[in-house]
Amino acid sequence: MDRKDIVYDCHRGCQKSIEKDGQFCCTYDQSCCKRAVFDWLQGMPDEEMENLFEVRFKNTRKAVYLNTSGQVLRTGDIVVVEAQNGCDVGIVTLSGAMVAHQLRRNNIDHKSYEFKRIYRKARPQDIQKWQEAIAREHQTMIRSRVLAANLGLEMKIGDVEFQGDGTKAIFYYIADGRVDFRQLIKDFAEEFHIRVEMKQIGARQEAGLIGGIGVCGQALCCSRYINDFQSITTAAARCQDLSLNPQKLAGQCGKLKCCINYEAAVYIDAKENMPHLTEPLHLEDGDVKPIKSDPLKQIMWFCYIDRESDEAYPLKVDKVKEIMNLNAEGKAGASIAGNKKEKVIDFKSAAGEDSITRFDEVKKKKNGKQRGKQRFRKHV
Repeated sequence: MDRKDIVYDCHRGCQKSIEKDGQFCCTYDQSCCKRAVFDWLQGMPDEEMENLFEVRFKNTRKAVYLNTSGQVLRTGDIVVVEAQNGCDVGIVTLSGAMVAHQLRRNNIDHKSYEFKRIYRKARPQDIQKWQEAIAREHQTMIRSRVLAANLGLEMKIGDVEFQGDGTKAIFYYIADGRVDFRQLIKDFAEEFHIRVEMKQIGARQEAGLIGGIGVCGQALCCSRYINDFQSITTAAARCQDLSLNPQKLAGQCGKLKCCINYEAAVYIDAKENMPHLTEPLHLEDGDVKPIKSDPLKQIMWFCYIDRESDEAYPLKVDKVKEIMNLNAEGKAGASIAGNKKEKVIDFKSAAGEDSITRFDEVKKKKNGKQRGKQRFRKHV
């Protein structure tokens, strides 16, 4: 099959193509999935999870369903599942013992929870209706934004997801405050002839739905694995001595990056062991003041107050505490001038470093004597 005949649907994690006999083919592709889970327990039997399967829908929406069809299901099968009204179509992405890990992660007890059912494997007519509904999503989203703007509602419709049977659609929207969309739902039902469900999401959830590549070069964490979004404050950036520059700290969603919280606890624990200096340390050859510190390495740098040099001397935290105890007893600590020196680098502006011509070779201009010699040679 020619590669150009394959259509990649990264919203649902599958590849779509038309075979030579004209039959539609849909293949599960885990590399395209958002919040995909690697089944490292594949092949491990689990009797309690025998009939439970994780089914994926559009973007980050997925759930665990109970197989009541009696059919043998495997990863990658397209199935028809129970929905609130009608039925939906999704792709089986996990089975076996790994489903138990996902249930524990979402605090779901499989013994008491009422799972929705898997009716059957999708038939050709089910898949055709599913693809027809998918084809309507983009135009529906564009038109829905126009209808919302006509009503003057302060909201943004970020995505639209049709149910597998095409009778219902979920409209994901973002709004800062409360929105009265009763009239909007009537307009949607009249315009699209479907049942309408409005679901409010935040800016971080929108970024997870859309996906993208972060400054680290990897896929966004919100689209890879984050289910619950924790509050992030500038205090987490301060404890790591990060520059409080909104352009550097903000992610693609416009909010503070989720990764700021990853190492905040480590820095907080490391700084608890760092001494808090309210006055300079008294040494045999002069007083020193702190310049900077490295909480993870437990090192502090000091420079002499009465010297004009900009050299800093490192000290371990234990040594700093020892000198502080000596100062409390009225004694001076040993000199640190023999320690390895480090030159303190002053702040340097990065303005102009992003010039596109900074790597170009500078052509030296020829002086008047050389030009005169060239003219003389030509005449000769």
